Amino acid sequence: MGKIKHLTKIQELLTKTPVVHISSIKRIMGERGTYAYLLLNIMVKKRKLFRLTRGWYSSREDPTLAVFCFKPAYLGLQEALSIHNLWDQETNTIILTTKTIREGRRSIFGKNVIVKRLSKNLFFGVEYKSYGGTYIPVSDIEKTFLDLLYFNQPIDGKTMKIIKKKYNHKKMDEYLRYYDKKMKQKVQNIMKYKNQKILEKL
Repeated sequence: MGKIKHLTKIQELLTKTPVVHISSIKRIMGERGTYAYLLLNIMVKKRKLFRLTRGWYSSREDPTLAVFCFKPAYLGLQEALSIHNLWDQETNTIILTTKTIREGRRSIFGKNVIVKRLSKNLFFGVEYKSYGGTYIPVSDIEKTFLDLLYFNQPIDGKTMKIIKKKYNHKKMDEYLRYYDKKMKQKVQNIMKYKNQKILEKL
């Protein structure tokens, strides 16, 4: 009965949050660490639960959910373009985080997930979008564009044309306050600001 009881509670927890940490499961089971890992392994083998990264589990086999394992974090760059329907090419899951972690490519559920570090003063411009039945943190259009420039990522002409039509001028001006003069000038050259004084005030 104890096992069934714990299984039920874990499943109830997973209906409330897409990702859970082992510490939450241990609390459900009364801090019985060894048994918690044993039960989790059984659930993973039966595919009732999926291991995202060390200590993190989900009820869905979706690498995108790994963004919740690196909080504070958001989905960005080409992945964000895809979520905003500005990019029609297949892309890897790309996570931007302020956590001190190993950067680079890792495999989650057999898919490539790229993790990049971002300084805390550049962590903004995040909104939550409905994706696969879950609201996930993703950079808005303006921050996505700035991140692409910041990380020296190419932007094709078609995508750039759409961004120019959709971006919010006031929001972009506000965001640019957190960047250096070189970055501001780069944005001016691309967006063709008509009023030079706007850039000088940022």
